[in-house]
Amino acid sequence: MAATATPGMHMATTKPCISSSRKIFKTSTAIFGSEFKEASWARLTSSSCVSSTQPLFQSFTPTSIKHKKVVTRAMSEASENKPLPGLPIDLRGKRAFIAGVADDNGYGWAIAKSLAAAGAEILVGTWVPALNIFESSLRRGKFDESRMLPDGSLMEISKVYPLDAVYDKPEDVPEDVKLNKRYAGSSNWTVKEVAESVKQDFGSIDILVHSLANGPEVVKPLLETSRNGYLAAISASSYSFISLLQHFVPIMNPGGATISLTYIASEKVIPGYGGGMSSAKAALESDTRVLAFEAGRKNKIRVNTISAGPLRSRAAKAIGFIDMMIDYSLVNAPLEKELTAEEVGNAAAFLASPLASAITGSVVYVDNGLNAMGVGVDSPIFENLDIPKANKS
Repeated sequence: MAATATPGMHMATTKPCISSSRKIFKTSTAIFGSEFKEASWARLTSSSCVSSTQPLFQSFTPTSIKHKKVVTRAMSEASENKPLPGLPIDLRGKRAFIAGVADDNGYGWAIAKSLAAAGAEILVGTWVPALNIFESSLRRGKFDESRMLPDGSLMEISKVYPLDAVYDKPEDVPEDVKLNKRYAGSSNWTVKEVAESVKQDFGSIDILVHSLANGPEVVKPLLETSRNGYLAAISASSYSFISLLQHFVPIMNPGGATISLTYIASEKVIPGYGGGMSSAKAALESDTRVLAFEAGRKNKIRVNTISAGPLRSRAAKAIGFIDMMIDYSLVNAPLEKELTAEEVGNAAAFLASPLASAITGSVVYVDNGLNAMGVGVDSPIFENLDIPKANKS
């Protein structure tokens, strides 16, 4: 799957990461305040190590370019069991698998960070062709600054798996893909194989995040989109969510949560967002409701999707008009500010937590309210109207 995805959305696929011969799992809790930038955080102590010939992660030290291995110490058992003040997002003891993390600036990464800050153990699935660069960047400390959690510790990833969610099982993989040099050296990367590997390595998970999207013809108007391009967008961006649930729900603990990422183009016309991607997002939202019923009744699993506003991620930049969409949102949304990946991550942490135990089958908008608007207030036709403006003072 190429990096031509939805605004602010990420692709998914991964490779069996460096296996951890030694893992240290500790726990933490995050308390999100009214301003996420100034959130009050309980002491975070979640930490796990991935070992290979070299440590996969190195700590980030702002005052020095030297990198040293740091493991955050766990709280004592007494303090861990002590009731927390306020209304905390507590994911201690939970394990999350995030499909679609290939760099450190998209929604998938931000969701992983928020889940880690709340105490969850993090596993990720990375698109096979992007795996080597992703793991190399982690090892060399290139992501250390963006791994920083609110308490100053670094997000740890227990394991990185190679994943290409376009393929459900090994027999689905075409011969040309098997022989493709970008897949050389990787194995067990179809959805079924990754789920089996996670079960073998960790037993079960509690949270499943789908941060995948790809439309090979996304720059084409729908009227010019080929059948193959349209079906490819549906396969990579919406059916992949169904496939993930088919294979991961059996290893999810009852009461678990799944989250996907959608976009307002599912219900409103966004010129330039073509190639069947608007259809794929509409399908994803419809599937969210059906899957919420089926997985809820059968497995006691919640299923929600976040309709996120535009983000200047690497994947979204491939579309070519992401800057225009961000500018449009800034002047037309009820909240006149640029959306951050952290805001989407924090919303995901809430949806994955017991605080959202009665929320399922929902499309949750995290877009500064842009979804509520019926017209663009920056249109010249409204120039004589007294449009409320943000107080700049």
